Amino acid sequence: MSAVTKFDPTFLKQIFLVIIVTAGLGSYPLLKFATEQVFEGIVAGVVLSVVNVLLGYLVIQFSLNRSYAAFIQIVLGGIAVRLFVMVGLLLICVGLLKFHPVSLVGSLFVMYTVFLTIEVLYIHKKIQNS
Repeated sequence: MSAVTKFDPTFLKQIFLVIIVTAGLGSYPLLKFATEQVFEGIVAGVVLSVVNVLLGYLVIQFSLNRSYAAFIQIVLGGIAVRLFVMVGLLLICVGLLKFHPVSLVGSLFVMYTVFLTIEVLYIHKKIQNS
């Protein structure tokens, strides 16, 4: 990896754009047709996904100045740790906090997939540019 890493806002801009587009496309149908429990479950799933991807960004930024092997180990380990933490938080949200399970899991899955795709593409770009 490179010796000096400059702050690159591209990733954060992409995350922000996804949040804005998702909120814009989903707000009317949710407010019009969803029950309060479904709406809360969807919002909780999106919030968990956003926190997850922001933690991923921090891990990527932390590992950029490392060797290639260390970079890959840190990033992939970070993905695995975040996945297990997300499962634990999901169980807490459904079991203890009683969020609507289908809306929570559905929104979490969709947003997690979108954000993980953006994250992998960002990592690929960083590796290619180093």
